[in-house]
Amino acid sequence: MNKLEFYQELNRSLTALIAGEPDAIANLANASALVYERLAKINWAGFYLMKGGELVLGPFQGKPACIRIALGTGVCGTAAAQKQTILVPDVHQFPGHIVCDPASQSEIVVPIISGGRVRGVLDIDSPIINRFDQLDQSGLEQFVKILESEIAWPDITD
Repeated sequence: MNKLEFYQELNRSLTALIAGEPDAIANLANASALVYERLAKINWAGFYLMKGGELVLGPFQGKPACIRIALGTGVCGTAAAQKQTILVPDVHQFPGHIVCDPASQSEIVVPIISGGRVRGVLDIDSPIINRFDQLDQSGLEQFVKILESEIAWPDITD
């Protein structure tokens, strides 16, 4: 299966997994587990949710992580502040990168936007430099669009 087909299948799986389930935290927990299980060569997948003007750790898979991230700091805070996906081929080259797991070498962060507001981010780390490319970005942005449309964001964020 090529990468485009992989992401089409991943996104179909997410849609089926969360269909009709109203609980946002349960849906995010299953979404992080789905990515962690299916996406090769990653060591962390999860969500940070906007609460009180900062990102707070949400459902995830992987090693324990940083709990709070200020807007504009690290890859997650920068993606949230800029309201755009950030793909980092080598985290050691990203100014202000926050090290939660020293094994992480590359990262992609996709902001979750609903009602014109950033509700959180999807954060995925890999122990491989240059793990993520534009096809990953497109596939994960579609993954987040499914979550944006299916989750009642005001219920779990600011």
